[in-house]
Amino acid sequence: IISKLREGGSKDPTSGKVIQVQGANQNIKHSMNDDERSEFTAHIIVHGVFDVLLINDSVPDTIDERVLNTKNKLSNFQIIENNNVAINSAKAIGCSVINIGPQDIMDGREHLILGLIWQIIKAGLLSKIDIRLHPELYRLLEDDESLEAFLRLPPEQILLRWFNYHLKAAGWHRTVSNFSTDVKDGENYTVLLNQLSPDLCSRTPLHERDLLSRAELILQNAEKLNCRKYLSPQALVAGNPKLNLAFIANLFNNHPGLDPLEEVERPELPDVGDDREARVFALWLNSLDVDPFVNNLYTDLQDGVVLLQAFDKMHPGIVDWKRVSRRQPLNRFKQVENTNYAIMIGQHLRYTLVNMQGADIVDGSPTLTLGIVWQMMRQNVTQTMKKLSKSGRDIADRDMIRWANETVQRGGKTGKINDFKDQAFKTGIFVCDVLNGIRPGLVDYEMIYRPSPTPEEAKENAKYAISLARKIGAVIFVLPEDIIECRPKLILTFIGSLMAIDAAGKV
Repeated sequence: IISKLREGGSKDPTSGKVIQVQGANQNIKHSMNDDERSEFTAHIIVHGVFDVLLINDSVPDTIDERVLNTKNKLSNFQIIENNNVAINSAKAIGCSVINIGPQDIMDGREHLILGLIWQIIKAGLLSKIDIRLHPELYRLLEDDESLEAFLRLPPEQILLRWFNYHLKAAGWHRTVSNFSTDVKDGENYTVLLNQLSPDLCSRTPLHERDLLSRAELILQNAEKLNCRKYLSPQALVAGNPKLNLAFIANLFNNHPGLDPLEEVERPELPDVGDDREARVFALWLNSLDVDPFVNNLYTDLQDGVVLLQAFDKMHPGIVDWKRVSRRQPLNRFKQVENTNYAIMIGQHLRYTLVNMQGADIVDGSPTLTLGIVWQMMRQNVTQTMKKLSKSGRDIADRDMIRWANETVQRGGKTGKINDFKDQAFKTGIFVCDVLNGIRPGLVDYEMIYRPSPTPEEAKENAKYAISLARKIGAVIFVLPEDIIECRPKLILTFIGSLMAIDAAGKV
């Protein structure tokens, strides 16, 4: 694969020097030019193709590398298992992996691999643009803007606001609104770097008329900050949006340049647990190939279109699209119409939506939005199991609990749960025992902390179980913390995914 990427060779059609990469939706394609290819290929060489090391580098601790097959000579089955880990883990960090499978990686399908690598790198860079990691981002709030509204901004918008914050502080007359035309002449970059580090980065590049030479001077300044990464002079002058985004995100992650908050200034942040549920539900919606991609569960569902798409994916034909307003931007009246229709469909499917109105979704109500999406996800999980079951009957919670206990016994273990809130999940051992029952020998018990692990050891057990589940093909969105904190909704999705894999008989 490395040699193919270095040579630029591919059996897949390309347009000139531009690779066409399938986007998040079947009707969307992204282009990738030589600048991007060279940067991503360099990443492959450093991180061993695009495998789990790249994912763990981008979002640390996503994968427990102990589950990998690492012998010198691997069978095709073992290679597919490793690629399962990589692909399913990429989904779990927010990458759109609709059109790529383990075999595509084995075949070295360049355009698919490079597209996935870009998403992994982007996910890693943007994951750090978080007010919990950088409380000083609070300084970017505009006049009369609530913290709630700020938290709903996508990372790209926060990056642009950060860029403009420093330009304004420098007394500069320009602003940026994109990662392309507004930075391609290098002026804004010159001022930003100078503002971040006046001693190391001068404004000398502004005096250079040749844009390529100016771009080189800018990147030399960035090198003084150990941030010469992703961007070449040619890509800068061309206004390459992907590489400019990566360059700016990396600059922020290393040199935010924002004064730390005093203790009295620190804002009160929303409950992390609810935030984690919202994360899982957004990832699940994206796995259905909805368009647009869901970054924020509350703001991206406000017009009802994504909810209706999800219903239609789960129950083909249930949505009468003639009733749906889709042309953007939608006014509030049209948004309420769409969300009322989504609630009506939910009621038809016997969801519990007492006193819920479309306006609640339009207003971004966290509790009610989580409520309807959770019921959709739960139904999706049980639908899958129903299709795979011999009886074809509806699957209830008690069926999943019985299956989990019987599967543990099948593997020769004695653990047992009574419900999805059971404290047996706290150690992470029970989910390992379930996996052992699905495929004897899959779990290496030498790697599990028993019998009474510390909280940190329990987290390691849960991380190991999640990675093993992905190895056998399960799509798992939960975090280790969700398991050891006994979060019932999220544990249900984990057990349901394992039950579906077991029923499919492909492990």
